Amino acid sequence: MVKITFKTNDASVNKVCEQDPVIKKLITTIGDIDVVLRTDYFASLVRSIIGQQISVSAASAIYGRLQQLVNGHITAEGLLEQSTEDLRSVGLTKQKTKYVQDLAEKVKSRELDLQHLATYNDKMIVKQLTNVKGIDKWTAEVFLLLTLGRQDVLAADDVGLQRAAQWLYKTEKSERRKILVEKSELWKPYRSIAVFYLWEAIHLGYVVDYGTVEEVEKV
Repeated sequence: MVKITFKTNDASVNKVCEQDPVIKKLITTIGDIDVVLRTDYFASLVRSIIGQQISVSAASAIYGRLQQLVNGHITAEGLLEQSTEDLRSVGLTKQKTKYVQDLAEKVKSRELDLQHLATYNDKMIVKQLTNVKGIDKWTAEVFLLLTLGRQDVLAADDVGLQRAAQWLYKTEKSERRKILVEKSELWKPYRSIAVFYLWEAIHLGYVVDYGTVEEVEKV
């Protein structure tokens, strides 16, 4: 297991807090956090494709059934051995079945070279990944965050991040993506830190259970 630990006394975390007093309230309230990385590149991309536009619980259930189908280890070769009907049987939609098959074919043929992907910069990685059917900019950015642990990534189209930003900055739903993008300028060159703390606010139930971060501070 590979993980990144963010501590409130880290220089990078302090930099984000200095530049944005509002995110500082959230970071101070939550404290240190660990982020466990998805070190299997191929399985991580498959997992992200499965998770597109469905709930986390539904995605986890489908991913678990897919693991069982391929005897616990998701590989390009293993997926290509499965029929379309077998892949559909675990809960994949017709479209997502095509997506994971296309990913598997491109990895097997080395059209997408996962072995050396981490040697490229963020922009080049996004460009390479989005050449695969079903991998959009959001999926590529989540890969940068949760698999490669890159330090300055903003997945602006992530609905969870938008919800957390709406809650933290007390804005309207229609403005939540805009406020996320605007505030992210304050977090550079460590936007990923703010992203992980905003996700953590959701995981801890803050966004649902409390009206504001100030209410959480009082608990």
